[in-house]
Amino acid sequence: MSAMRLRQWMEYVGFRFAVCLLQMLSARQTARIAEGLGWLFVEVIPKKLTRYHVAYENIERAFSTPVDDETSADTDDLHQKSEISNLKPQIRSDLKSASSFHSQPSTLNHRPSTLTPDQIHKMIRKMWVHLFRMVAEMVQLPRVMTLANCRDLTVFRNREMFAQAFCSGRPAILLSGHFGNWEVSMKMFGLFGMRMGIVGRAIDNPYINRWFEKSREATGHRLIDKNGAAPEMVELMEAGGYLGLLCDQDAGGKGMFVDYFGHPASTFKSIALMAMEYKALIIVGYGFRSPDDFANSRWSRFELGCEEVIDPLTIEADDEIREITQRFTSALERAVRRAPEQYFWVHRRWKSEPRSVVRKRLKEQAAKELQKAG
Repeated sequence: MSAMRLRQWMEYVGFRFAVCLLQMLSARQTARIAEGLGWLFVEVIPKKLTRYHVAYENIERAFSTPVDDETSADTDDLHQKSEISNLKPQIRSDLKSASSFHSQPSTLNHRPSTLTPDQIHKMIRKMWVHLFRMVAEMVQLPRVMTLANCRDLTVFRNREMFAQAFCSGRPAILLSGHFGNWEVSMKMFGLFGMRMGIVGRAIDNPYINRWFEKSREATGHRLIDKNGAAPEMVELMEAGGYLGLLCDQDAGGKGMFVDYFGHPASTFKSIALMAMEYKALIIVGYGFRSPDDFANSRWSRFELGCEEVIDPLTIEADDEIREITQRFTSALERAVRRAPEQYFWVHRRWKSEPRSVVRKRLKEQAAKELQKAG
């Protein structure tokens, strides 16, 4: 056995041991442990290791207003109209950008946040508590939620709108973000026979990855590795199937800049292209944890919901791709605002900058250099 294989096997043994411990805990015990770990991550562990400053900057940006609204969209993109015939290359490009593009953090000016530093600090701590609870819930989910008791654990908002979209006979793209507990939503849909192709990144350890694959596919879903996912995604759309995606990661330099919390964010335009090509409905959904009520519920409770259904056949705009992209991004923002402490603020959503912002900053820097030289 190679050293790499031995290390992966030892990691898997440690992982299964942790799974056994987590499955023995009650929801109340899990919540208490998560509170302790959240305090540890924010108050004790060096902030550089926990990406505290990234989360702080993102929250501060999200709950502020841009100084210059003209920079909320990249003017170079306003007349951009990608050809539908380039759909497959665009999907591959977008997926590659999500994992390999690196740029400098955005320096877009914005007014002070509407939240105080103490409020931001508390939100970061709550975010970590949520993430630790979510990890435990993912492990406990297979034995806790069944078709018989799922209605006791979840409340579904706008379910009629969701059901109509899924039963329309047309392919559908279900979008969400790194918000709440998306594993609960996926489990719920599978229990009710709404099986999807779920696009995501495979875990590096093949043994641990196989465990999660088995757990997620137990309700009939099909996992699609983000690396090389384009052919399978297109195949699923052509067959009139359902596709599940998380749409809130930075799309890199080739993404389309639309407003997200009032600031330009590089977003995947291949979603809009795919919806237009296959006449697929876009369903923006969410699933976040409701306030605990351990006196009346033996586990965590969740609110699932359909925030918006976007039909590309009804879009009337000069730039249909931009309109669709902005609408699903705005729908996700509305959902996140309901429980912002359950959003994954530690990824750099505003990592990429519109070219207009970069040009403006370069001109300002050049002017300052000229003033110094003069």
